Amino acid sequence: MTAVTVISVGTLKESYLKEAVAEYKKRLAQYAKVEEINIKEEAIKNEDNESEIQRALDAEGERILSAVPKDSYLISMCVEGKQFTSPELAKIIEGAIDSSGKITLVIGSSHGLADKVKSASALKLSISKLTFPHQLIRPVLFEAIYRSFTIIHNKRYHK
Repeated sequence: MTAVTVISVGTLKESYLKEAVAEYKKRLAQYAKVEEINIKEEAIKNEDNESEIQRALDAEGERILSAVPKDSYLISMCVEGKQFTSPELAKIIEGAIDSSGKITLVIGSSHGLADKVKSASALKLSISKLTFPHQLIRPVLFEAIYRSFTIIHNKRYHK
């Protein structure tokens, strides 16, 4: 069975977002073994200090990379990433399944991801050019993954 891992920096705080993620994880379970890994967000005392932000990103990046399953197709969520339609993303995921059987998607902190995580990624993905609250991306990503699997398996969910 395909393994899907989502690594996120920080934890969801709002119950409605947790419920949405739980629902899509439940739906995904028929297609893949799903694992969610939460990485502790580094404390930043001065949000205006770029070197402090970079230090935090680097520390988070080390923990992210150590959590990525071996031989997994790594996708980083980042603003400079490429945007795809749902069928295009499904095709990418299907190709990743065929090549390794394991897919890992990474969501960084509100400051983004360390360059070393982006460099290690097979794909940099952007959900939208719009700016969204950081916490909202996790349920949106889980829905996009679920939608991709329904497209791959020719289910009616995607219209």
